Order: sequence, then C-alpha cells, then structure tokens
Amino acid sequence: MQLIDPNHPAYRRLWVRVAIVAVCFGWALVEFVTGDPFWGVLAGGAGAYSFYILFWTFKPQPQPPATEPAAQPDAEEEEGPAATAEKPSKDGQAE
Repeated sequence: MQLIDPNHPAYRRLWVRVAIVAVCFGWALVEFVTGDPFWGVLAGGAGAYSFYILFWTFKPQPQPPATEPAAQPDAEEEEGPAATAEKPSKDGQAE
C-alpha cells in the first residue's frame, strides 16, 4: 500500500517535495526537543518515508505537450473597412 502517489502532478515541482520532507523532519525535531519521543519517532518515520518515495524512488513523468493556440486567420482573409462600412440593420435601412 502506497501512502503517497508520486505520479500526482502536485509532486512534480522540487520545492514541494523538499518542503514536505523538511516539515516532517522539522516536526520530529520539535517533538524530540520538547520531550515527546513517541511523536518524534512517528514524525521522523513520516519524513523518512516521504524522502524515500519523493526522492529515492521518484521518477518524474514527462510533461504533456503544450497545446498550440487555435489557427489565426491570415491578414489577407480579414474583412477590410469597406466590407463593414454600411451594413443594413434588421429593418433594412443602413446604420
């Protein structure tokens, strides 16, 4: 059973993976300093597990190709000012 899915897009950035591991080990240090070794061991275990999954066995997935924008009409195909000069309105008279 895997607790962390390393293929999730949230873990693609390095700073996110570093922050997760650092917070886990930092919290373990806080627990040991304040005199609660049980919670320190649990937080340290979470840090070790997250390091193993997010760094040791991490294989980055290839980025999906960027989609190109929709085709833009050429300059010759655009309507000029003569084509839009006087369009008849709904009642048949020019605006």
